[in-house]
Amino acid sequence: MGKFKIPENPPTVNKTIRFPTNVVEEVERAIKGKDCTFSSFVIAAVRSALEDLEK
Repeated sequence: MGKFKIPENPPTVNKTIRFPTNVVEEVERAIKGKDCTFSSFVIAAVRSALEDLEK
């Protein structure tokens, strides 16, 4: 087993974006009852989309 390393939070920047209401509702349904924030979900989705674009 590897040595434990305390994770660091990456630097962040605030951006204001507008989502269609139905998209917000779908994301909130998807993360309900899970240990996930709206921001974390959106960041993961954007990273996934960026990876797909690179392929």
